[in-house]
Amino acid sequence: MLQLRPSCECCDKDLPPDSTEARICSFECTFCATCSESVLAGKCPNCGGELLARPRRPAAKLIKFPASTERVVKQLGCQEAA
Repeated sequence: MLQLRPSCECCDKDLPPDSTEARICSFECTFCATCSESVLAGKCPNCGGELLARPRRPAAKLIKFPASTERVVKQLGCQEAA
């Protein structure tokens, strides 16, 4: 099951479970659409995989299967990733 991490690893922008701005790779590294497109060119800086829109979990399922609260943020933001 996807973790649905709460923020962008580059800029720490909040990405709630229903966000259409979240992008993930196959390892669930999470970035906002802005960082994914403008800095990372759609490529995960951690694994090299492509970044795609993160699926949204139905609100009713979030009660039993909540999103992660663990924030993963690169110390130097997108500068480190680029």
